[in-house]
Amino acid sequence: MAFGDDEERGEGIIQQDIQQPLIQAKRTTTDGGRNQNQNGENGSRRHPWMVYLSTFVAVCGSYEFGACAGYSSPTQSAITAELGLSTAQYALFGSILTVGAMIGAITSGPIADFIGRKGAMRVYSAFCVGGWLAIYFAKGSLALDIGRLAGGYGMGAFSYVVPVYIAEIAPVHLRGALTTLNQVMICAGVSVAFIIGIVLPWRALALTGLIPCVILLLGLFFIPESPRWLAKKGARKEFEAALQKLRGSDADINHEAAEIQNYIEELEQLPKASMFDLFQTRYLRSVTIAVGLMVFQQFGGINGICFYVSNIFEMAGFSPSVGTVIYALLQVVITTMGATLIDKAGRKPLLLVSAVGLVIGCILTAIAFYFKAHELSEKAAPILAITGILVYISAFSVGMGAVPWVVMSEIFPINVKGVAGSLATLVNWFGAWAISYTFNFLMEWSSSGTFIIYAVINAAAIIFVVMVVPETKGRSLEQIQADINA
Repeated sequence: MAFGDDEERGEGIIQQDIQQPLIQAKRTTTDGGRNQNQNGENGSRRHPWMVYLSTFVAVCGSYEFGACAGYSSPTQSAITAELGLSTAQYALFGSILTVGAMIGAITSGPIADFIGRKGAMRVYSAFCVGGWLAIYFAKGSLALDIGRLAGGYGMGAFSYVVPVYIAEIAPVHLRGALTTLNQVMICAGVSVAFIIGIVLPWRALALTGLIPCVILLLGLFFIPESPRWLAKKGARKEFEAALQKLRGSDADINHEAAEIQNYIEELEQLPKASMFDLFQTRYLRSVTIAVGLMVFQQFGGINGICFYVSNIFEMAGFSPSVGTVIYALLQVVITTMGATLIDKAGRKPLLLVSAVGLVIGCILTAIAFYFKAHELSEKAAPILAITGILVYISAFSVGMGAVPWVVMSEIFPINVKGVAGSLATLVNWFGAWAISYTFNFLMEWSSSGTFIIYAVINAAAIIFVVMVVPETKGRSLEQIQADINA
């Protein structure tokens, strides 16, 4: 429904994922250009504090994303007991978050392009604040669902605007490292919600979700708007002032400012793409790779496990509080490790290692529930369950969590990247909804069977990665696209 505006949204995604290689290519054309760029980088290296502050403020939105996603796991028993919710009602409460996120992800691009990155983050924070307050004051399932839907909208919108804003403000030598903080903070938000949810009542846990929103709203008064968005809007003075503030008062921004202006002029000359263009023969393999990775990422079970991990441990006979704490800490550590490996090990090896680990984790968990259901080994079942879940989340965090988004950003030509990103994001959030909604029903049907299904899907992901997904590490975007379309 918002796909008509995706060419504008694509500008943000393009700048995040493709601008650096294009600019790097331009920098190699003349020695003078390289020298000017080096001077600019040196200046930014001496004055990174505003970039760091701006990134910190922005990733509060990423933390909010994680807090929303992690809320339903430690609160399931308390909410259902206090409000008398059925399995179906709580399944709707858990999964409606992803419905809001789908809407937020689709509409976030046009909104961020219309009112700016800072203005958009204010709007999304307001949705999250309203959502948490609705949950806090809820007396029944309706208020819970409304609050969860509002929080999901803000979460989905943050998933777009935060990495775009960071990529648009960061200098070249910091862009990769700072952008990875988005995923790290999402995991941190999930993990903290898991841990403090063990000791806090569910209403109090909802109030803790307001903290990152407050920090974000206050911080936006002290950080600059995205220079690239200002340049796109033709606000030349504001654009230069914002760039100067980010790079430092004594930094030479002339070369970088000229590159940004030239890039935006080139972008505006490209033909507009529609959703139907993606199904042309020349784009079909790229669409297959991107959508396929998103399908396997979500239908491998991650959101069902993440949303209800505490209940999984309880059903398996393992302490939910101990298991949740270990899960939460491990997730942050492995995600951080994966961010450092992606440019060293390569995309395809990480995906393969990740998918194999997911299969192993699912099989171990399935065996644990099979033992418990048939009373074969009461001592072995909890150990197998915690081992399986920890193997699963470790495997997901190291590869399948972040790598599909990286590959997606690399395989599409610049003129269709925006609309292609919208399609892949929509598929991703639909998968998240489907898995989170059906998880409790599947577990009631057969707990071991649920994880066998996920194991089969993850095994299919191994075949897909081997047969379809190319390695993109260390290659220019033009080389990648030429090989895909050959």
